[in-house]
Order: sequence, then structure tokens, then C-alpha cells
Amino acid sequence: MLRTIIAALTPGRIERLGVAVSGGGDSVALLHLLAAWRAAGGPDLAAVTVDHGLRPEAAAEAEAVAVVCAGLGVPHTVLRWQWDRRGNLQDAARRARQRLIAEWAAGQGAGAVALGHTADDQAETVLLRLARGSGVDGLSGMAAERRAEGVLWLRPLLEVRRGALRDWLRTRGVGWAEDPSNDDPRFDRVKARQALAALAPLGLDVAGLADTAARMRMAREALAQTAQAAARGLGRIDAGDVVLASGFAGLPEETRLRIAAHALRWIGGGDYRPRLAALQGALAAAQGGKPATLAGCLLLPEAGGLRIAREPQAVAATTGLVGDLWDGRWRLEGPGPADCEVRALGAAGLALCPGWRETGRPHAGLAATPAVWRGANLVAAPLAGHPAGWRAELACGEEDFLHSLILD
Repeated sequence: MLRTIIAALTPGRIERLGVAVSGGGDSVALLHLLAAWRAAGGPDLAAVTVDHGLRPEAAAEAEAVAVVCAGLGVPHTVLRWQWDRRGNLQDAARRARQRLIAEWAAGQGAGAVALGHTADDQAETVLLRLARGSGVDGLSGMAAERRAEGVLWLRPLLEVRRGALRDWLRTRGVGWAEDPSNDDPRFDRVKARQALAALAPLGLDVAGLADTAARMRMAREALAQTAQAAARGLGRIDAGDVVLASGFAGLPEETRLRIAAHALRWIGGGDYRPRLAALQGALAAAQGGKPATLAGCLLLPEAGGLRIAREPQAVAATTGLVGDLWDGRWRLEGPGPADCEVRALGAAGLALCPGWRETGRPHAGLAATPAVWRGANLVAAPLAGHPAGWRAELACGEEDFLHSLILD
């Protein structure tokens, strides 16, 4: 089992590794395996548990993890989250967990965090996505490595069965907590687990679905590389917009959809790709000469091609201090005065920039660009022909757009 961990995590690549431990069998086994690797020369460890505050037992389970970590000599932190009762509970909990752990990892100096997902989790994920009509990307399942929130998330147990981990713990006399929600049929993942048990006699089992995910990942990588090559040849970044030349319309639909979906996430910062039907509709409208709005972005016809820009309404209320990252993308620097703030230029601000047409950029896209304001007074709009000594720089530029297309 330890050899599986070491093979999945390149030795020497990580100096300090975080590990997320819920107290369940999978994550407890991962913690013990990583502690054994540390003793054999592996990276330093720090553990974290997120208490979602949804079950009265959760606090005691987090404390039990703390006791285990103390026995292993692994620093442990408990992070707490409270649901605001908005949106889907499981999705909200997943997002909060990722954000909290990422912030914790940054404070710990851990560039990577290991998660305890198993081959069973992978099979359940593929089955759920199959039920939702997912394509190649969705059916490729969970990635063994994924970068998000500034952290490298690692899943070194994706080829290990859940039962094998529990057997390994039993032989060592190590206990774990059982979350009752794992047997609650109200949750889709539990339904998928039960369905797998029923479908196994037909050959639709964990091993088969894991193999399908592996084959789909190969297909996904090939499709992503094709899209990246096309984007490199036809695309450019202009004032944070993704501009695609006229040849974009002649690409295979899969390639066009992949590039456009990535551009929407890269600009709008969304966690997920837009739904296929919505994306197809927006692209058809824009390529037919009619602007469209999707995922906080504008799709604008331009010179026979396509410009994807930020939607002004999406950033109308976004404010920030000078020097901070605005809209997760832009940093503005200039001569002052000190009491300025960064806000979207907006239509009213754009009217104060008589030279905006000389930029060659569309009115609608420029309205969403960052500007420097002092109260109600416009100080500078670097991307709209009114720099006044200020400059706006993207935190991530064209190479990031192209490189991340492979990872999206």
C-alpha cells in the first residue's frame, strides 16, 4: 500500500504536504500511510479536518482525528464552516471545504494537499456523470492531480479499493468513524454506490468504470492538446478579452466548444463549464452576428471571429484597493492619489474617455474593464485610452490561458 502512495507522489517534489482527514476510513488510512512515508524519508506533514457543523458527532470526530495526529506527531488543525442555507448543500460544502483548506495550506507553507478518494469514489463519480449525460471530460472522472485555489490537490489512492484500505487499517488495529450520511439514500452518491452493487453482475463494476475513466482521460488530453494548438494559432489576449480570429468558426464543434468554455471560465472565474446547450446557443448567436451573454461574460462578433469579454453587469459592484487583485484578474498601479479605489469603468465612466474608440475595443467590453476612481471622479482608465500614468496588468496572461486549457 505504501508503494502505491510513493508511486503516486513523486519523492522530493513536495517539501511539506497537507493531508485532509475527515476521520473516515479512507482519509485515516491515507494519514497513516503518509506518516509511514514521512518516517521513510518522505515530506513533512500537516493534517486538517473541516467540521461542516452539519452533524452533532462531527466535533467529536474532529477531536478523534486530533488525537490520532498527536500520536503520529503530525500537526493538526480543525477548520469550521457554517452553511448559510443557500444553494445545494453538498456543492456549498465542497466549495467551502476547498476554499478553507486552500487558505490553511497557504498558511502552513504546504504547496500540495492529499485527498483520500479511492477507486470506488472514482467509479461512483463516473456513474453519476454518465447519468447526467456528461461527455469525455466528465467521464474522465477525478484527476489524480489538479491545481485550484493556488494549491496542488493530489489523490494518490485512486487505484486503491475502499475495502482494501479498511482491511489494512483492521490488521493494524486502527479505527475510524463512519459517517451515517454515507448510507443515506437521499444523496446521489449513495444511490450510485447502491446502483454499482446491483449492476456488478452485468460487468458494470468499480474496475470497469475506473478503466473507462482512464481511457476517457487519454481522449481528453488529446482533445485538449488539439484545442490548445488551435487557440494558439487563432487566438490572442487583448485587454483581458479572448479574441478568436475568423478561422475559429471553421474548427470542429468539439474544439470550438472546448476553447469557448475555457475562455468563459478563464475570464469569468466560474468553477464549472457552462451547460452544453447554453454554450452552443451562445456561440451560435455570436457567430450569427448577435451578441450573447453567458457565465458572466459577453460573446461578441468581431471581424468574422469572436471576442469573449467580461460582462459589465457581472463586475458592476466589484470594488478593490489599488494594488489588490480586482475581479481576481487585474492589478492597477499608478501615481495616486492614495485614497483611490478600483471599480469597473461602466458606461458612465467610458463616456469620460473620449479616446476609447482608438483602442479598437468594443464599448460593451471596455465598460467592464478596471478603472481608478476617487469617489465619483474618474482618475484613470488604462484600457480605455485614459491611462493618466496608470497601468493595468493581468495576473495571468496569454500563456496561462493556453497552458490552463490543457488542465481545464
